[in-house]
Amino acid sequence: MSPLRKARIDNGWTLEEVCAKASAISDLRLDTGNLSRIERGEQRASAAMAECLSKVFAGVIDEIHILYPERF
Repeated sequence: MSPLRKARIDNGWTLEEVCAKASAISDLRLDTGNLSRIERGEQRASAAMAECLSKVFAGVIDEIHILYPERF
């Protein structure tokens, strides 16, 4: 399980909730399909998206965990 998915599940959030939180703090738009692919390692997040997601999770996970999940 990727660090991003683990953080989402640990918080009890759905994919939709994470996407809504990301949209609320950034101009970046993330849909549930993209987020799911990022979580599964089928798609890489951009640096800007990784930064946004780390803010959504309030530092529970860092950008590096999102950009390189296979290392964790």
